Amino acid sequence: MNNILKIFLIIVSISAIAYLGSFYYQDQEDDYELKQKIGQMLIIGFRGTEIDRTSYISKAINILNIGGVILFDKDNPSGEFPRNIIDYNQTKKLIEDLNRYSPTPLFISVDAEGGYINRLKTKYGFTNIPSAEQMGKGTTEETKNQADILGQQLNALGFNMNFAPDVDVNVNPENPVIGFLERSFSVDPIKVYEHASSFIEGLHQNNIITAIKHFPGHGSSTSDSHLGIVDVTNTYQQDELIPYQKLIENGYSDMVMTAHIINTNIDPIYPATLSPLFIKNILRDQLKFTGVVVSDDMQMGAIVDNYGYDEAIIKAINAGCDMLIISNNGKTYDEKAPYDAVDIILKAVKDGEISIEQINDSYNRIQALKEKYGIKK
Repeated sequence: MNNILKIFLIIVSISAIAYLGSFYYQDQEDDYELKQKIGQMLIIGFRGTEIDRTSYISKAINILNIGGVILFDKDNPSGEFPRNIIDYNQTKKLIEDLNRYSPTPLFISVDAEGGYINRLKTKYGFTNIPSAEQMGKGTTEETKNQADILGQQLNALGFNMNFAPDVDVNVNPENPVIGFLERSFSVDPIKVYEHASSFIEGLHQNNIITAIKHFPGHGSSTSDSHLGIVDVTNTYQQDELIPYQKLIENGYSDMVMTAHIINTNIDPIYPATLSPLFIKNILRDQLKFTGVVVSDDMQMGAIVDNYGYDEAIIKAINAGCDMLIISNNGKTYDEKAPYDAVDIILKAVKDGEISIEQINDSYNRIQALKEKYGIKK
């Protein structure tokens, strides 16, 4: 083989390697961009009342580009206090550090409905907010004032999202997770709508994002979805949709949280969180909701005891959930859970089980909500 031929073959080989390599690196770049979008679809919980750059949550936020975090006062897996919240100054500093160590703006969220469901309790030095049931017995103006007080406190602490108000209709007052805990404004769906609307207005005055819950309605249930599957087939009333319908008709577009409840009259197999019949057909197409759909905690008993983690994650996204809550505050604490979720979703997109359009649509809704509320670095 003469020298000219050798040189020619070497050039061809180098060109081929470079050509194939360009596809490899393009794939790597595409994977990176896709994973960044997927990370924005997660709201995660963590342990710690203070953090630094080496903390688990700081690393997870940076590596996965997490969309948001949720803070709790109690660590349920261990049954111990505190988890994230001790008092006003400590909570404010924790939120400041979360924002400091995040390269992208975060949803900083909490459950602060008032009454029994409020992580910012008076014993930690926070302002007392009455339960929805108590507020429902007063005027809507009083409800707005209570939400305004709450909103001022949330804003001052650095929160920008509250998973409230609860718009479940109090169909079953003995319901262990709604009625019994005074989380419903009323048995009258119109009153629920009116008080929820006022509560939302009070929070919006303080630039706090709200999340109405638990779609399509948890008020008639006889059991708790934290503990297992809840079937409302024989108890659900169509009026439970009215608060959602009225709020959306009047311009509500923040966030709707799904319920892990089964109604076999709608979907004979899957709970609302995993069902496009509930989310896409009813919430999107029928009620015309255009905002962000967030799952209730994907680690609650209703999900983890009945579905594999991979299956539940994929089905929730295909059902229409834009964001998934992975609280790490259920039965177990697993710091790998959000990493696994990103890998599961990435693989599902590559395998054609989740469309790239679904990811892009969710990402765009999330970014639009952050932009609307000025959540930026």
